[in-house]
Amino acid sequence: MNQLTPKNWIFIKQRLTPYLFLLPALVLLGLTVLLPALQAFYLSFTSYEDIAQPPQWIGLANFLKLWKDAVFWKTLENTFLYLVGVVPILVIAPLLLAILVNQKLRGMNWFRAAYYTPVVISMVVAGIAWKWLYAENGLLNQFLKALGLFPEGIPWLTSPAKIFGIIPISLASVMAVTVWKGLGYYMVIYLAGLQSIPADVYEAAAIDGSDGISKHWDITIPLMKPYLALVAVISAISATKVFEEVYIMTQGGPLSSSKTIVYYLYEQAFGNLEISYACTIGLVLFLIILGLSILRLVINQEGGDNITI
Repeated sequence: MNQLTPKNWIFIKQRLTPYLFLLPALVLLGLTVLLPALQAFYLSFTSYEDIAQPPQWIGLANFLKLWKDAVFWKTLENTFLYLVGVVPILVIAPLLLAILVNQKLRGMNWFRAAYYTPVVISMVVAGIAWKWLYAENGLLNQFLKALGLFPEGIPWLTSPAKIFGIIPISLASVMAVTVWKGLGYYMVIYLAGLQSIPADVYEAAAIDGSDGISKHWDITIPLMKPYLALVAVISAISATKVFEEVYIMTQGGPLSSSKTIVYYLYEQAFGNLEISYACTIGLVLFLIILGLSILRLVINQEGGDNITI
């Protein structure tokens, strides 16, 4: 039997020390994240309407209920529309802003701060402010009336009518807040990528005749592809989990036209006290976000390993 020599003890100590430092955080993470996640997974196969009684095992009944739930499919459709409506804007517009504020002009730091300010504003404050703007007698409708475009105003948050027959007005109004809040954040990510491109690359391109707007098409966009992919995945995950904007501005209405999957989960858990059913919705949401997260890892491995967010 091998004896524990001082040399072996030093080796073991060096190996164990990092994990001992990590142990408190791992225990806290396990108690606050992993354990509740496992419990929620178990509850999705039970009936737990009465919290005073232990959950009753019902197998796949909650999943069958979910399959037949028209409101759930409506919220899933709204979440998909949110992805389609928000992500392309948050991929393209921040890049244009980043190119703009990357210019070496006097006072450009003030513009950067102005574009980034919405990011640090609380979503509660932003939601209330935008709700006032969208009000029947709010600033936005008053401006439209003054121009004579819509004398009666637009019911931004109270109409289930759809724009071009696709996106409800109420949902599009909430999307605008998400875009406004996210522009500055993704602009900073792109700005970091732009500043990593050597200036001599643009100088060489100018000699070859690629200058002005064409240099961005020939150089900037190809070199920014890892950042474009990363922003696309991150913004998609954020759009899938949107909740605060909906809760503050529309409460999912009218007629569930702005209700997203996360808000429906909240409504079932805390409004209807359908804990098990809410856990089933949460499991579906987890699978969607897991797929997007795996996509992000794949993108990082294929070309974005040098990007750290």
